[in-house]
Amino acid sequence: MASLGLPGVSSYHDLCCYGAGIVGNIFAFVLFISPLPTFKRIVRNGSTEQFSAMPYLYSLLNCLVCMWYALPFVSYGVVLVATVNTIGAAFQLAYTAIFIAFADGKKRLKVSVLLAGVFCLFGLIMYVSMALFDHKPRQTFVGYLSVVSLICMFASPLSIIKLVIKTKSVEYMPFYLSLAMSLMSASFFAYGVLLHDFFIYIPNGIGTILGVIQLLLYAYFRKGSKEEARRPLLVTHT
Repeated sequence: MASLGLPGVSSYHDLCCYGAGIVGNIFAFVLFISPLPTFKRIVRNGSTEQFSAMPYLYSLLNCLVCMWYALPFVSYGVVLVATVNTIGAAFQLAYTAIFIAFADGKKRLKVSVLLAGVFCLFGLIMYVSMALFDHKPRQTFVGYLSVVSLICMFASPLSIIKLVIKTKSVEYMPFYLSLAMSLMSASFFAYGVLLHDFFIYIPNGIGTILGVIQLLLYAYFRKGSKEEARRPLLVTHT
């Protein structure tokens, strides 16, 4: 079959695979820019207040591990996983740097040490995977690390799901963030399936399921909130 006009795309299977990866990158970008209001507030107030740097440090490590998995040193043919995680790592590093710049002395030191720890751990993963494994075992080793990392990341909204069920309110569940995560996970699930890459489609399949659960909860409790709002403030019994 003749090329369809895109680099490395020579069939409709390749086109679908390429399209799923591009869509996944787009929705991932939405997730990456979602903390911008938080950091605008930090810069405006000149303080990190009660915000925590941990989500950004963990996301940085996750992006670095997944980026390493997608590079030719470890895997072939998953370039769109490499691009999204390279961009993600840059965003998380920028957020962490802003956090350090505006944190108080004690918090600044703690976050700086943790950031150094993230890079040391990533360096250790790179060294072990290159020094102790040939290419195929290396892909398996780093692949399982990326699966564990992604599943932990996708499981992090479980606390929000618990809070929504407990409070019967979607106040703390941003709809567009949940939607973007669901669509990103679904896109990379399709990308992994089309590539027959277990290490991509398993964690993203779990992420898709968790994302759909969030959206269903949002729809259910959002409806309940509207019905509650329409009730009269005073009820007269006769």
